[in-house]
Amino acid sequence: MEQARFNMIEQQIRPWDVPDAEVLSLLSAVKRERFVPAGRQALAFMDMEIPLGYGATMWQPKLEARVLHELQIQKNERVLEVGTGSGYLTALLSRLAAQVTSVEFVPELSAQAAHNLAAFDFDNIQLEVGDAAKSWGTSKYDAIVLTGSVPVEPKAYLQQLNLGGRLFAIVGDAPAMQAKVFTRLANDVFESVTLFETNVAPLQNAPQPQRFVF
Repeated sequence: MEQARFNMIEQQIRPWDVPDAEVLSLLSAVKRERFVPAGRQALAFMDMEIPLGYGATMWQPKLEARVLHELQIQKNERVLEVGTGSGYLTALLSRLAAQVTSVEFVPELSAQAAHNLAAFDFDNIQLEVGDAAKSWGTSKYDAIVLTGSVPVEPKAYLQQLNLGGRLFAIVGDAPAMQAKVFTRLANDVFESVTLFETNVAPLQNAPQPQRFVF
């Protein structure tokens, strides 16, 4: 198991522009195999998405690591995760941040994530169940992660960033989606950096743009 974890880090993650020693150490410390569905532990370190049921999947390990590297979360920061899934990314985020709020649309997935996280000493995670496709509450955050893709820039979530806050989102329609990081530079000034192309399942109930119909 440890050899498979080492190979995942050295062969998948480090070559994918993730040189961050803190992130790489975190991937060794938080045991990914404890967050995959029962009977699928053999898939935990493979370069693939893992089905969780209810239309949800666990991201590829290198995508999870790249998000952590790009967001550069600090120990005093508050993070919002939209789409809890298995709780693995939630666990990773909580090791970097002061507080993590994670919202899941499917109650059964949130319950399973709570079960997965209960085996660890995470005292800075708040799990919520609800529809966070457009926004979540009125609080502002230093970092926000959308684990499902959205067809257009998530403007409501941009407004929930503190100054200097970062939002990771995968924007576009399949198969041409772009992973982006948005940074709030001033009240109405945002910087957008496109990182790479990818293709992940859409965020449930994500707002749709008007589309031309013949």
